Amino acid sequence: MAAAAWASSSLAARLPRRLPPWLRAGGAAGYAVALRVGTGGPPGTSAKKGRTNERQRRESGTPRTEKMEVDQDWTSVYPAAAAFKPSSVPLPIRMGYPVKRGVPPVKEGNLELIKIPNFLHLTPVAIRKHCAVLKDFCTEWPAVLNNDEKCMQHFPIETETTDYVSAGPSVRNPKARVVTLRVKLSSLNLDDHAKKKFIKLVGEKYCKGTDTLTITTDRCPLRRQNYDHGVYLLTVLFHESWKTEPWEKEKTEADMEEYIWENSASEKSALDTLVRIRAAETTEETSREALLTSEIVQDYKKSMLALKNEGETEENLSEYKESVKRLLNLNAL
Repeated sequence: MAAAAWASSSLAARLPRRLPPWLRAGGAAGYAVALRVGTGGPPGTSAKKGRTNERQRRESGTPRTEKMEVDQDWTSVYPAAAAFKPSSVPLPIRMGYPVKRGVPPVKEGNLELIKIPNFLHLTPVAIRKHCAVLKDFCTEWPAVLNNDEKCMQHFPIETETTDYVSAGPSVRNPKARVVTLRVKLSSLNLDDHAKKKFIKLVGEKYCKGTDTLTITTDRCPLRRQNYDHGVYLLTVLFHESWKTEPWEKEKTEADMEEYIWENSASEKSALDTLVRIRAAETTEETSREALLTSEIVQDYKKSMLALKNEGETEENLSEYKESVKRLLNLNAL
């Protein structure tokens, strides 16, 4: 006791003056004596070896799939797009890699079924309900548009988009933003000059065989943005094709996009040759208009256009050879 009193008095002497009097007067020693290491349990209890405090597990109830009625309203179970719920789908679905040549895992606790999107909310009954609700906001189909020709006449622009369904964590695919616009040049209000300039501007996007222009846009991140961009490009091409620049008036026959028979050097040479031949054979004068409408000149015109515009093929060269022989009357020799 004397040693404890001495330790208490010496500790109180070394403590700062700003401490409370009760702490300087030996409270520290009393606190140290009162401090005791507990056993981890409530006060007044002692730990017992070999005993564990495990929480009792709750027993699982009957799955919802066993309580469902056969004629239930499935649209109430899956009213909107949601992840796969094994307790709500009364089907023996299995998915995953079969372990040890067995069967794929069952649906309970199957992560593979949860990761992928599903169409359980798009059953035929749900689609019919959606259509019945949207029907009040729709208008009747015009009776005038009863065939494809009339539809193309009034709506010449054809829009093509693609929706993708993939097994992944997201239902969105970056390829779905691509938009393709198709339109026939014959449906546009273009004259000869505007049409040729339009074809020159679009380049390989125009198919001469089908007379169809194809514009594909994928620069923007959203589908709607790409559609607006495609319509903008088509509008700009249409208005630019109608413009006539000053340098376009200086074009010669070699600069033309296609060979034109009217007022060409071939037409003048053929007419001059026929006039001299007819003048040497007969004394009657033949007008140039009559010579232009003759069968010989029309065959020569057709073969010349095919040779200049389509290229030198074996068929075109053969037709050109025969038309020249008929024009010069060399078959009789």
